[in-house]
Amino acid sequence: MTAPVPGPALPGVPAGAAPLRLRGRTFGPDRPVVMAVVNRTPDSFYAAARFSDGTVDAAVDRAVADGADLLDVGGVRAGRGPAVDEAEEIARVVPVVERVRRRHPDLLVSVDTWRATVARAAADAGADLLNDTWAGHDPGLVEVAAERGLGVVCSHTGGATPRTDPWRTTYAAADGTDPLDGVVQDVVATLTAAAARAVALGVDPASVLVDATLDFGKTTWHSLHLLRTTPQVVGIGHPVLMALSRKDVVGETLGLPPDERLEGTLAATAVAAWLGARVFRAHDVAATRRTLDMVAAVRGELAPWSSVRGTA
Repeated sequence: MTAPVPGPALPGVPAGAAPLRLRGRTFGPDRPVVMAVVNRTPDSFYAAARFSDGTVDAAVDRAVADGADLLDVGGVRAGRGPAVDEAEEIARVVPVVERVRRRHPDLLVSVDTWRATVARAAADAGADLLNDTWAGHDPGLVEVAAERGLGVVCSHTGGATPRTDPWRTTYAAADGTDPLDGVVQDVVATLTAAAARAVALGVDPASVLVDATLDFGKTTWHSLHLLRTTPQVVGIGHPVLMALSRKDVVGETLGLPPDERLEGTLAATAVAAWLGARVFRAHDVAATRRTLDMVAAVRGELAPWSSVRGTA
C-alpha cells in the first residue's frame, strides 16, 4: 500500500506533507489533524492538562466538541520525575483508551509511550496510533504497530534516552552550511531511516508519521531552526507531526511559563502549517483547530465557511 499523494500546491505555497491514514480514514490537505493531549500524569509540566479518573471523560468530551480528530493519551511525564513502571503506565492509559473507544467510537486514539509492552496493551484496548516520542528506544514498539495494523510516530531525540533533558547538545553540520543545519541533517537522516524500518516491517506508509520532536535533545536555537526548515521534514514523504504546544521552545523564546504560552504556540503552529506540517499535538484544541483551518484556507486547501462579502 502506498501513501496518498497530495495535489500540487498553489504558486508561492510550500508543498504540504503527505496525508495521514489511520483505521482506514484518510485526512487530506483540507482537514489538518488536531491531536488533543490528555495526560494521565499527575506531574505533567502543564497543570491544566493533568486529568484524574474523575475528570478525564469530561476532558475527552470537550476535546471532541472542540474539533479534535485524534486523542493522545499519556501516562508518563516526558521529563524528569518520579519513576513510573510499566504496570502503572498501563493502569493509567489503558482504561482511558477503552472508555474512549466505547464512548466515542469514531474518535482516533493515540498512546504516548516508548515501551512495547504498554503499546501492546494499548493495541489490545483499541488504540490506533503509537506515539513513540523517544525515537525507538524500545525497538519492539514499531513491531507492535506492524503486527496490529496501527500507525506509529517516528521521532528524533539526538540519542537522548527517555525522561532525560538535553545538556549542551550540539550537532555537526556539513561543511559550508549554517552551523544550525547540523540538527536538520540529523533529524532528516534519523527520521528517514526510522520511517523506512516501519514501512519494511509492514506499517502503512500513510500511517507512519515523522516528528522532528522540538525540545527533545535540542536547544531552543535548534528547535527554532527546525521549525523554519519544516519543508525538509515534509520532503521525507510521510505525514508530518508537530508537537509545539506550550513547549519550552515557546517559553524560552518569549520568557513565559507554560500557562502563558498559548499565543506563542499558535504563532508557531501557523508557521508550521504554512510550511506543510499536517498533524498538530495540542492542549488547546479549539484555538488550534481555528488556527489550522485559517492557514489551510490561505494555502488554498480549505474553502471559507461562507463568502458573501462583496457579492450581494
